[in-house]
Amino acid sequence: MEEKVFGRRPYVEILEKRIKGLKDGYRQNIAFLGDELVGKTSLIHSFLSGFLDNHLIFVYIEARPESLLNFGKRFIGTLLYNFLNASQMPLKEDLDFLINKSSSYIPKTAEKIRAIINDLTRRKKENIFSELLSLTESIHQETGKFCVVIIDEFLNLEQLGVKNIYKEWSQVLMLQKNTMYIVVSSTQFKARNILSKELNLLFGNFELIIVEPLDIKASGEYLSVKFTGERVSEGIKNFIVNFTGGYPFYLEIIAEALAKSEAFDLVDILESLLFSSSGILNQRFTNSLKRYSDSALSKDYTSILYLIANGQNKARDIAHILHKSKKEVDARVNHLLETDSISRSGDFLEISDRVFGFWLKFVYQGKLQALTFDSANQKLVFRKNIEAAIGEFLSHAQKPVSERITEVLRLFSDERIQMERKKLKLNHFREIKPLEFNNKSLREGLVCRSKESIWIFGFKYGFLTEDDVSEFSKECKKYRNKLSHKIIITLQDIDANSRLKALEEKIWTWDLNNLNHMMDLFAKPRIIA
Repeated sequence: MEEKVFGRRPYVEILEKRIKGLKDGYRQNIAFLGDELVGKTSLIHSFLSGFLDNHLIFVYIEARPESLLNFGKRFIGTLLYNFLNASQMPLKEDLDFLINKSSSYIPKTAEKIRAIINDLTRRKKENIFSELLSLTESIHQETGKFCVVIIDEFLNLEQLGVKNIYKEWSQVLMLQKNTMYIVVSSTQFKARNILSKELNLLFGNFELIIVEPLDIKASGEYLSVKFTGERVSEGIKNFIVNFTGGYPFYLEIIAEALAKSEAFDLVDILESLLFSSSGILNQRFTNSLKRYSDSALSKDYTSILYLIANGQNKARDIAHILHKSKKEVDARVNHLLETDSISRSGDFLEISDRVFGFWLKFVYQGKLQALTFDSANQKLVFRKNIEAAIGEFLSHAQKPVSERITEVLRLFSDERIQMERKKLKLNHFREIKPLEFNNKSLREGLVCRSKESIWIFGFKYGFLTEDDVSEFSKECKKYRNKLSHKIIITLQDIDANSRLKALEEKIWTWDLNNLNHMMDLFAKPRIIA
C-alpha cells in the first residue's frame, strides 16, 4: 500500500528531521508503537525505499525468536550489504562474500566481525550483544558514515538468550553518538513499560511515536484510487472506511477483493473473508483467540471481548452481565489491556481493531450460540447482519451532523473519558436545545444543561478561523452561570493559529477524530466527511 502518499507524511517528516539531526551531531532515538496491521512496517519500508544518502547506512532487521548466532549473522549481513550497496558493485547475499569485499574498505571492522562470529559460534564471550551493536560505531570511525539501526518487533530480542539484554543495550545507547536506533513494536503495553524503565536514559532515550490508523480523508483517497469509475458507490466506500477503521491492511484486502470481483458485492466479499472457514481474516482472528486457550480463564476473556464488541463496554456493566464481582472483572480487564487486546478511555473499554470486533460479534459468537451445525443457516444470519450494518451506516449518513451528535449526547450518563490527554466527565443532560448564533459562518449550535453544568456547542462545517473562535467565545458569555464546557465541533482540519486562539479562550475544539472517538465509545457509526 502506498502509505507515503496516503496519510503518512507526518511520520516521514519526523524520520527525516531526526536523521538530519544525527548527521548534525544531535542523535535522537525513536520508538514507533501501534496496533498490529496499522502499517508500521510498511511505513518504514516506504520511507527507506525513497531515502538515499551515501553518508548513511540503514540496517533494517526484524527481531525473531531465534539463536543469538542467527541474529548476529543477519545483523552483520544486513550492515555490510547496505554499506557495500553504495559502491554499486554486484553483491551476493552471502556473509563470507560480504566480509571479504568489505575488508578492503573497513579492515578493522572486518577483523572485528570475524572475531564476533567466532565468539558467537563458540558461545564463549560475554557482552557479545553489545559487541555486535558496536560495529556501527566501528564503521563510523573508519568511514565517517552514520548508521540508522531499525529493529522491528524489538521485544523479540528477549528470546535471544542474552542475560540482562536491556541493561547491556542501554550501556551501548549511552556511548554511541553516531548511531540512531528506531525500534518498532505492536506490543504496546509492554513496549511502553520497557522504554520508560529499562531504556529511559539521560542520553539515548527514545522518542515515543504512536502510529495511528489512516484518517478518514486518507482512507477515502486510497479507496478512490483503487476504485476508478462508478462501480462502487460513495456510500459503500464510506462504509468500508467506517468498517475498517482506517487499518491499511483491511482497506487493501477488501479493496483488492472487490476489484477482482465481477459482481462487486461487498456482502459476498466480507462473507468470504470473515465467515468462511478458509477466509484469511477468519483464520487470523481464530488464531488470535488461541492465545487465551491455555488459560483457565479463557471463557472469561472471550466473554469480555464479545461484550465490548457488542457495545457493553464498561467494567461495571460487564460484571453485572457475567454475574461476577467488579474486582474479578477488573483483573481480567487488566490482563486484556496488558496483552493489547483492548484499550481504555476513562470508564470505557475499546477494541481498537473494528474488524476484529465485528468478527467477534457476528461470526465467533454466532457460531458459539448456534443450536445446530447448519452452516448454511449461520451464513444467512451473517449476511443479514452485514446488510443491516451497511443499512444502518447509510441511514445515519443521511442525518445532519448536529442530529447525530445530539443522539450521542443523550446517551451521556456521568461517565468519564480520556480525550487528548484530558479527563472529561460526560454529564447526564436533562435538556438539550438547538442554538442559533449571529456569526454568519458559525450559526448552528447546542446548549446542554445538566444538574451541575451547562455545555455550549458550536458547529463549523468549513475551516475554523480565529474570528469564528472569538465570536463563539462572545456568544458563550451569555451563559456564565454554571457554564462548564465550550466546544466547537469542526469537520475540517484545524490550523495552529485557530487552535491556539481556542486554547486562549478556554474552548475545546473537537475535530473529526475526536468526534468519531465519541461515536465509537457509544457504538454509533462514524461520521465520514
